Amino acid sequence: MKDLVRLRTSLKEEIETALNGQIKMEAEASAKYLSMGSWCERNGYLKSAAYLYKQSNEEREHMLKIFHYVASVGGTAISPEVGTPQVEWGTFQSIFEDALQSEINVTHAINKLVTKARNAEDYATENFLQWFVKEQVEEEANARRAIELFDVIGKDGTGLFVIDKEIGKIGSGEAE
Repeated sequence: MKDLVRLRTSLKEEIETALNGQIKMEAEASAKYLSMGSWCERNGYLKSAAYLYKQSNEEREHMLKIFHYVASVGGTAISPEVGTPQVEWGTFQSIFEDALQSEINVTHAINKLVTKARNAEDYATENFLQWFVKEQVEEEANARRAIELFDVIGKDGTGLFVIDKEIGKIGSGEAE
C-alpha cells in the first residue's frame, strides 16, 4: 500500500519526513509563545502577553501552511504531539531572549529544509519554502527589537511598563 501512495506524489519520503518535522517545530513554537504570553499576563505585562498570543497564532498558521502543502502534493501530513512547554522565566527580558533563540533555531531548520529540497531536486518544495525564508527575517527582526527595548529604555523606574507598551506595537506598523 505504501508504494501505491508514494506513486501518487512527487514528494520524496525524506522531504515529507523533514516537512513533518518542521510541522512539529512550528507547533512547539506556538505552544511556547502561548506559555510565554501566559507568563506575561500573570505578571502584569498585558501588551506583551497580547503580542505573544499573536505570535502563537502565527506559528500555528505556519504549521498549518506546511501541513496543507504536504497534503496538497499527495503526502501525509502528521498532526504532531507537543509536550508541555516551559511555564516559568526568571525575568521579563528572558522571555524575549528565549523567543529570539527560538526564532534563530527555526531559521536554521528552514534553511536546512531548503537545502534538503534543493539537493533532492524538489524545486516545488524549495519554492514553497521561500515564503518561510522571508518570514524568518521578519520574525528574527521583531524578536531582536523586543530585546533592544530593554537596553534603549532601561529597566529602572517605569522602564518595564514602557517596554511592555512598546512590545505591544512590534509588527503592528505603529512607529517603533
